[in-house]
Amino acid sequence: MKQVALALAALLALAACGRDAGGDTTVLHVGSQRGGTKAVLLASGALEGAPYRVEWSEFPAAQHLLEAIGGGAVDVGVVGDAPFVFAYQSGSRIKAVGAQFVEERPVGALALVVPKGSPVRSLADLKGRKIATTRGSVGHYLVIRALQQAKLPPDWVSFVFLSPGDAKAAFSSGAIDGWATWAPYLLPAFKEGARTIADGHDLVKGYGFDVANEAAIRAKPAILADFLKREAKALAWARANPGPYGVVLARETGLPIEIARDYALKNARTLVPIDDALIAEQRQVLDDFQTAGAVKGDRALADGFDRSFFTGKVAAAN
Repeated sequence: MKQVALALAALLALAACGRDAGGDTTVLHVGSQRGGTKAVLLASGALEGAPYRVEWSEFPAAQHLLEAIGGGAVDVGVVGDAPFVFAYQSGSRIKAVGAQFVEERPVGALALVVPKGSPVRSLADLKGRKIATTRGSVGHYLVIRALQQAKLPPDWVSFVFLSPGDAKAAFSSGAIDGWATWAPYLLPAFKEGARTIADGHDLVKGYGFDVANEAAIRAKPAILADFLKREAKALAWARANPGPYGVVLARETGLPIEIARDYALKNARTLVPIDDALIAEQRQVLDDFQTAGAVKGDRALADGFDRSFFTGKVAAAN
């Protein structure tokens, strides 16, 4: 966790020294989570011929990426819906400029798991136990939704907020009782015998957002629009070519090839328009976080979405 904090601090310091998100309009600073945007754009070749340069920064989880976007170190990056809603309502100067959707979130792509040999068999058994996840993440939201469905109070479990790397170490050592996380982090845990207590398949919809810094939206609208078009092409390529995508994913992340290919199959995303129905679904995510006491704030959620970037060109690239 200390290394993550230091890396993020370095990025934010760089932005503060003049390389902010609204700066050089010939460069797009893109943040990517492990196995995310960078891997699919590189694998597909969709950035070839782009009339601007992409500079990549990689982050272990959405929380850290969103902090970099909000702080101006990164122009744009893809995160899940829950972390975006959480960060926006917490006051971050960001907006969603694109939306992605996995039609049917596969079983095993997002889950609350316990270690092999754990006596825990249900959510009820987790009373007072420590659950690791990243604050405001889809893992955090999964636990909140699972507790709601089971009619258990939000304080039934004790959250321990850790980066995925630190959570994995704590999970393996027995320092925590459960871990709410997502692919690709879940896949090695399953190989080590982890068991699922709650799965996101039926509990959490598969939305994600291209989130941009407000200054970058003002300074680089044409570049952002072109990037979204190329991203749509990349996602279409990945859906059609999970095998080759998995090979590049393995190289970029260091994951074993079989895990990378499994992740590629589980991550079949499509760009979708930002409309009233989508925003209404995100209000429900916010309501769930607020009911659980996880976030406060009274920002109008609809103001956190910019609908202007989903043009005919982006739709056609899908």
